[in-house]
Amino acid sequence: MIIELVLAAVAALEAVGLVALFVLLRRRGRELDELQRKFDNRQLLMLGGREAVKTVWDTANLLRKKGFRGAVLTSIENLAGWAQVERPDLAGLTPDGHVVIMFSDIEGSTALNERLGDQSWVKLLGRHDRLIRHRVAKCGGHIVKSQGDGFMIAFAEPEQAVRCGLDIQAALGNGAKSMGREHVRVRIGIHMGKSVRRGDDLFGRNVAMAARVAGQANGGEVLVSEAVREAIADEPDIAVVAEREAELKGLHGTHRLYTVRRQGD
Repeated sequence: MIIELVLAAVAALEAVGLVALFVLLRRRGRELDELQRKFDNRQLLMLGGREAVKTVWDTANLLRKKGFRGAVLTSIENLAGWAQVERPDLAGLTPDGHVVIMFSDIEGSTALNERLGDQSWVKLLGRHDRLIRHRVAKCGGHIVKSQGDGFMIAFAEPEQAVRCGLDIQAALGNGAKSMGREHVRVRIGIHMGKSVRRGDDLFGRNVAMAARVAGQANGGEVLVSEAVREAIADEPDIAVVAEREAELKGLHGTHRLYTVRRQGD
């Protein structure tokens, strides 16, 4: 009888222990789930902000290396220099090897960074980065490289590039709409030519040409070369609203450049 009572007591204790262990395991499971959720959210935030943080570090490095005066040249000069050295293979975009190159950057970005401070500048760059990438993807473009607030973008067709540029300017209200608290004016220049990776300097010249066209653009403007204007002449929804001649650094002679907008704008 005593043995039976002892066995019953032991069984009862084991049952209580199992219940307690089950409760503890469930509690630990919930804690692990919560930790995993927080970790996943943090990872998403890190991935979402990685490009914006990278652009800020690139800008800071540029300021350290070249100082304020050098940084005023903007990311376009640096992207063009990188492209001429690296010679990225863009010929695969089109069967005949012709490619349309677009450069963009924020007008007065260095002064804007100084005025906003680094934290606000990071947030602005993130919004700007997302806007550009969204519009480029929508128009079938390919981002070759970005640095700071500057982008080098390739398209197969000139109308794709021009419409992308016009979409970006429309999203920004040609500089009239604010991005956060600031009105951001973006300069866009577009040129087209043959892409050659090795053994020729045509690629380097066309990159330089596109960069120089963008350098002549004003904030809120889409400026195109003669070659692009001729290629989009039959597009009914795109209009040339102004033209001018300019001397472009490193390129012989004067060049006629054209401001384009959508019909009715």
